[in-house]
Amino acid sequence: MSQQNLESLDVGAIRDEFPILEREFDGQQVVYLDNAATTQTPDPVVDAMSDYYRESNANIHRGIHHLSQEASIMYEEAHDRVAEFINADGREEVIFTKNTTEGENLIAYAWGLNELGPGDEIVLTEMEHHASLVTWQQIGKRTGADVKYIRIDEDQRLDMDHARELITDDTAIVSAVHVSNTLGTVNPVSELTDLAHEHDALSFIDGAQAVPNRPVDVKAIDADFYAFSGHKMAGPTGIGVLYGKQHLLEEMEPYLYGGGMIRKVTYEDSTWGDLPWKFEPGTPQIAEAVGLEAAIDWLEDIGMERIQAHEEEIARYAYERLESEEDVEIYGPEPGPDRGGLVSFNVEGVHAHDLASIMNDHTIAVRAGDHCTQPLHDKLGVPASTRASFYVYNTREEVDKLVAALDDARQLFA
Repeated sequence: MSQQNLESLDVGAIRDEFPILEREFDGQQVVYLDNAATTQTPDPVVDAMSDYYRESNANIHRGIHHLSQEASIMYEEAHDRVAEFINADGREEVIFTKNTTEGENLIAYAWGLNELGPGDEIVLTEMEHHASLVTWQQIGKRTGADVKYIRIDEDQRLDMDHARELITDDTAIVSAVHVSNTLGTVNPVSELTDLAHEHDALSFIDGAQAVPNRPVDVKAIDADFYAFSGHKMAGPTGIGVLYGKQHLLEEMEPYLYGGGMIRKVTYEDSTWGDLPWKFEPGTPQIAEAVGLEAAIDWLEDIGMERIQAHEEEIARYAYERLESEEDVEIYGPEPGPDRGGLVSFNVEGVHAHDLASIMNDHTIAVRAGDHCTQPLHDKLGVPASTRASFYVYNTREEVDKLVAALDDARQLFA
């Protein structure tokens, strides 16, 4: 994207839609740099959910009265909007979950427990979030399948030569994170999917850190399954999306049962409803689905390419500012097309938790810890790191405040 187009993004107007960014603690305005954990929610999303509760609240697919019919249409249209957003073939390929983690578990239990056994291999990456790593690790223990990990190289990118060695005819599924929530590394997920398919394996892509800030086309990636969360893309908590190719979802058995997902029930047996409802038992997240649709509208009004360019520009600036500090160690590849909008780092002599506490004294919200990637931190040789993660409403001035606050940490731990 050109610099001219980047400058046309009116960050001030965008920030006006987030009243929380005006909050103050002890006279200091919030600097919110914890977007990889949860982004803030703009007024149009909050308004859409409020309007639903005020005007259309009813249970879906159960009533013939006007409110139920209206709520059902809204819920179904939210599936259609998500399908359009990620270029799925239709609502049949869009299952609403609570979050990315539930999407991982749905595939692991509904597909993995039935399809995996001794001699099969599950291939992950060393930078996997616990949502993927722990889930497939435990499925491997239950089924006897082996779990293997594609290593990262010296630049903390994925070692694709090792991937080509590791993915074989024994591989049943390759599950990989699209963008690392710790390193910021953008993985070549299309290439990983191609490798999986060359060996008749399936691919699962964790898109929690990708869908919020870049265009994602599931057909272009050719992923068999792809999951992401609403709360990381300016949407509400409590809703996520699992995309799956229709023919695979049709072949799978559900792993949660109840009302809303059945076709016929007798005392002896049950049959399942059509996709996607087969995997959505009970009363679903109706208001959250309305909010997710509003979030997608909001994002596309800005433009996903512009959001990606802005976030990467702020992350590049943060990387360069932190890199100029002699006592700061940064993790992940250098800024470029294979690095996303976050920077994890440590300051020499200061534990990440202490640094985050000092940042909080300046009303700067960052994340400290292992970021649900304990094995990766073990490989990096550090117990924890501090992560600053950016979104469409963040500014260079906020990065400057972050870097300036490092001096307080140095003085306290000198």
